[in-house]
This record gives sequence, C-alpha cells and structure tokens, in this order.
Amino acid sequence: MTDARIITPTERFFHWEANAPDKVYLRQPQGPGNYRDYTWREVGDQVRRMASALRGLGLQPGDKIAIAARNSAHWVMADQAITSGGFVSVGIYPKQATDAVTYVLEHSEAKAIFLGPILGQDGIVAGIPEGVMTIRLPYADAPAAEHDWDALIAANEPLAETPQPDPESLWTLVYTSGTTGKPKGVALSHGSSAFAASNAVQAFDMQPDEVFFSYLPLAHIAERGIVEGMSLYSGGSISFIESIDRFAEQLQEVAPTRFFAVPVVWNKLRAGVLAKMPQEKLDRLLRVPLLGKLIAKKIRKALGMHRVRQAISGAAPLPLELQNWFSALGIDILQGYGMSENLAYATATRPGRLVPGSVGEAMPGCEIRIDDKGEILTRGQATMMGYYKDDEKTAETLVDGWLHTGDKGRLDANGHLFITGRVKEIFKTLKGKYVAPAPIEGAFARNTAIDLICVMGDGMRQPICIVVLEPGAAARPFEQVGPDLAHTLEEVNAELEAHEKLSHLFVASDEWTPDNGMVTPTLKVRRDRVESVYLKLCESRLTGEPVQRLETTVT
Repeated sequence: MTDARIITPTERFFHWEANAPDKVYLRQPQGPGNYRDYTWREVGDQVRRMASALRGLGLQPGDKIAIAARNSAHWVMADQAITSGGFVSVGIYPKQATDAVTYVLEHSEAKAIFLGPILGQDGIVAGIPEGVMTIRLPYADAPAAEHDWDALIAANEPLAETPQPDPESLWTLVYTSGTTGKPKGVALSHGSSAFAASNAVQAFDMQPDEVFFSYLPLAHIAERGIVEGMSLYSGGSISFIESIDRFAEQLQEVAPTRFFAVPVVWNKLRAGVLAKMPQEKLDRLLRVPLLGKLIAKKIRKALGMHRVRQAISGAAPLPLELQNWFSALGIDILQGYGMSENLAYATATRPGRLVPGSVGEAMPGCEIRIDDKGEILTRGQATMMGYYKDDEKTAETLVDGWLHTGDKGRLDANGHLFITGRVKEIFKTLKGKYVAPAPIEGAFARNTAIDLICVMGDGMRQPICIVVLEPGAAARPFEQVGPDLAHTLEEVNAELEAHEKLSHLFVASDEWTPDNGMVTPTLKVRRDRVESVYLKLCESRLTGEPVQRLETTVT
C-alpha cells in the first residue's frame, strides 16, 4: 500500500496518548464490581517502556513475539508494545493443545512469549520450545517466566520516538483455529488492519465514548479487530472479562455500547431469560402494548444491553428464529461476515437495512461475488498478505486478488449476502444427493433447549443430527425433553426435501468445549471431531427410536 493517508493502528494508539491522555482506555476487573482503570497516558507509558525493554533484550525488528494470556489490559499493552518496538505479534488461544503451541511457536519462529493467566496454562507452558524467551505479565496467577513485566517496566526508559510502521509491512500472524489440519499462519499487514478498522468505525458512526466488552479470545481476528482495532479508531474504552463464570454479571456491569457475540452466546443469553420467564408468558406480556415495552426494557437492562447502539453477530450463521427473538425485545442483531484472511472485513448489516437471514452488504472498499461453483469470493485492501511460509496454499486461496473463502452463498438483487454453508461441509448421501448441513442446523434454533448441533450423513441413507442441550434442559429428565425434541424434528423434516430429512436426532450427554476439542475457541462445532467421536455409535442405533440419548464421555 502506498496511500500516504493510511494511519496505522500503532499511530492511532499514540494519537490518543497525545490527545486524550487522561481519558480511561482499559478497565481491568479486580473482583465483582471493581476495576483498575488505565488512562491512555498510563498505557502509553507502559507500552513505550516495554517496547524499549524488548529492544534491550536483544530482539530485532521483525522478530515474532507471542502472547498467551486471557483477555486483559496487559494483553493489549503487550500487543501495542510489540508493534511499537517494530516486532510482529502472534496470539495463542486459550487451552491450545501443547503440540499446537509448539507448532505455532516453531512455525512462526517466535523469539519470545508473554505469559499471563490462561486456561490450560500448564499445557501451554509445556509447549514452549527451548530458547523462546518468556515474560510474565503482572497477574498473581500468571506462570513463572524468565522476565517480569513490572521489573522490565521499572528498568527501562520510555521509547522516545512515536513509531510509524510501514503500512505494507507485516503486522501480525493470526493462526487459524480451523477444524482440520495444522493451523495456518495468516499474515496481515499494518495497512490492511488500518483499512478495515478505520472504515468500519466510519461505516457505523462510532464515537469516542464507545464502551467495548472483551471476552472472546483476543488471539482471534474478530475480537482483536472489532474490540481492540475499533477502540483505537474510535477512541472508545475496553473492559475485560474476569472469568467466564461472571460473564452475565459483568455484561450487566459494563453495559457496552457495541457488543459482538457468536450465535452460541446469543443462544445462552436467551436461555438465561427463559430460565426466569417461560416463553409463553413472555409472548403474552410482550403483546400488551405499554406493558410489553416496559418488559422488553427491563430485560435489556437485566442483560446489560440497555446502552447497546449496535449488536453484532458473526463467526457462524445466526438462526433467523434467534434473530427474531431478540428483535422482539428491541435488540436488532446485525450480522457480519468475514474471516481471518480478510480481517473479518467483508459484509455487515447496516442499521435500518436489516434483511432477515442475510449477513449484510459489502463493506466499503470490499468486493463480493459468487463463482460458478457457488463459492463466496472477496477482494479488497483488508485481504491478507498470504499464508506464512506456505506459497502453495496462498496461491490456491488468493487468485487474481480474489480470496476464495470456502463458504457457499448467494447474493440477492440488492447485494445482500446469504451464507448457505461451507464448500467442504456439503456431503452426499447413499442416494447420491447432496446435503448442506448449515441451513438444517439453523432450522433447529426454534427449540430453545438445543445449545449446539451437528448434522452429518456422508454415505448414509438419510442424514442424522447430534445435539447438545443447554444446561437447564440437560438437567431435566430425558422423558420430559425427548417429546419436545421429537416434535421439533418432525417440524424441521416437514420443511426439507426427501433426501434432506433427518432419520434420527441423538442427544449427547457430554459438553462440547474447546477443552475436549469439540468446538473451536470461538465455539464453532468441529464437524470432523464430532463425526469421529459419535458416528459409529449413532450408526449402531439407527434401528431405535428417532430421538435417543447417547451416554458417552468425550476425552
């Protein structure tokens, strides 16, 4: 990129340090209702000192430095210190398997890693190759390391200059959390990050008083781009999650103005409401004109959604039924679509232009088209530089500037994009007919007892599905839940073509978590993993009742 007007995220950071030094930027939780606030000046001082410290430790411009920590003020400080010092950041996911940690650090040639509190930290520490320098973030439950953040801060003078990274240079490596194969290192430039974040902030009219709530993994491009990136270009503040157990409580405490969630989170928020007020009662109250508005307002306040200017869903298709449920409460969820390879910047629903089932229109400067195989292609300045050290895969994915997303979709006459599934997830039954699982899975969202679902059926006479129930439903006797699931199965099948109809619905007794590999860190179902664990067991029970419970233990 040669556009002289490009202002990189690093430059935006130092802009706020200079122009709003006393404004709170980062809010670190320290127990229920208690936060340690960091101003732009305070953050700037620590970032400048750590950038100097990294240089003093012998790290050279362009060296890769990883971050393994839960979302926190110092995750962002470490990230900014890395780029300010002329280095390249690499995020590590929570609970990343030991061998995957080793692979990412070796593949990226990381020279150092920041360590903070993180789920599965023993396994992550065990995966650090010999020779990789370790730096401990200043949290009591962070693992031991060679160097300590506070000590390095105290021992080094602040970086004197205000860095201006070359927009065309490498900003970060984002390793995909995909469902198959080794993670791929998506190489993103400073300029592509600037383009995506600055345009998104303008498109959605974000203001300096924005409040963001950071709880999804910062190693993922959606959280990093939407929360960290947009805070830099809007001047808004970020509050961090303390623990997943306090998610609902903290969401209410923070009351964000912009809130991003994946469909699984939206489903859990709905389940929390329905645990206190059955759907039938809620429907009845919402139909009463004045009372309905009051009830909806109280629910928004109880959820912590009363200040939300924009609610966004991404990472996976949002079932229309779920979207409509929140709309009835006055929460219009706008869908966005993108991936690591384009900085999660492709399409988004615009306020006031919500089209049910669509993930919106192309974002400014991004082109969208559907090829003759039905695959979605995107092109624009947010596109990755390529896959790190993988020219062959880069050439397959980037053709004439067009990014081949691997997703199937369609565009309506007004340019609204609809996702219809993954190219590689479509399977063929014994009847020789192809089945796209995503739309079928979305249809089951009408049953609020279902938390997660996976439709499969490659080489089978008819497809089947496996579901995980939300905690409230899972705690009830199966004899109570089963008939309701059977009714939903009948309803969904009535809407499907003959070759798509599901012969069975199986209820898994296990939780599906990133810990056991059943879902990704952003809670997308790992279809191949589900099939490897359950398929043979399900096939052995196809002569039984259409709805059955599976007693299994996933390890």
